[in-house]
Amino acid sequence: QVQLVESGGGLVQPGGSLRLSCAASGFIFSRYSMNWYRQAPGKERELVAAITSGGGAYTNYADSAKGRFTISRDNAKNTVYLQMNSLKFEDTAVYYCNTRTWRDFWGQGTQVTVSS
Repeated sequence: QVQLVESGGGLVQPGGSLRLSCAASGFIFSRYSMNWYRQAPGKERELVAAITSGGGAYTNYADSAKGRFTISRDNAKNTVYLQMNSLKFEDTAVYYCNTRTWRDFWGQGTQVTVSS
């Protein structure tokens, strides 16, 4: 079955960096686009970044992430990454990995807390 397992979250100071990873299994990873979403307390889940299938030639970012976050994928490792730099307080959220094969699949989420 499809499984998505996020890791790499944690507590970081403003201006710091984190790299999230999402290990995928149960489907042909290279054939599907992959997405990172986040959900802050009291807010709706929002798309942060997306990367197309195959070599990941195309990426897309939320305005809040542009210039600071980079999504990438390693098809040999069935893993998608989210490099987050210059983190801000408002980046605090649970970050989820997502893909849509025959339906949407989600990971369990990883907490990112930006605090001084």
